[in-house]
Amino acid sequence: MAFTHEAGHLLGGMVCGATLTDFDLAPWRMPYSLHAPDPHPLVTLWAGPLFGVAAPLLVAAILRKSWGWFVADFCLLANGGYLALAWVSGDPFLDTPRLLDAGAHPATIVLYCVATIGTGYVRFRSDCRQVLSPSPPGPLSPEA
Repeated sequence: MAFTHEAGHLLGGMVCGATLTDFDLAPWRMPYSLHAPDPHPLVTLWAGPLFGVAAPLLVAAILRKSWGWFVADFCLLANGGYLALAWVSGDPFLDTPRLLDAGAHPATIVLYCVATIGTGYVRFRSDCRQVLSPSPPGPLSPEA
């Protein structure tokens, strides 16, 4: 989730002409990317949660494996949860306060959170039941 989300920020900044000054994608730390100047910060900032959802869903659709949907649906839930919790925390280095500071309308963030958390919760819960439940015993063979 964190990798695809942060990769979205990197791609968004690249597409809109932002200058990347620093980034870290190490899995054992909180990933981040810093762009300055960033002529279109809303594009750079929204690219993270949008790509963070779209990329895993696309990969899952191509793979058509239950574990792929498990990961993609987790990313759906996690990206929405991250923006919601970042809003509550108010930490100025997290995405939601930065989106608001860059001029994002609060309703767009609410809609994103409701859509991703709502859909992600239902789908991920179903995935957990399917992937994590013990498989039923196979039919008894005639020799048994």
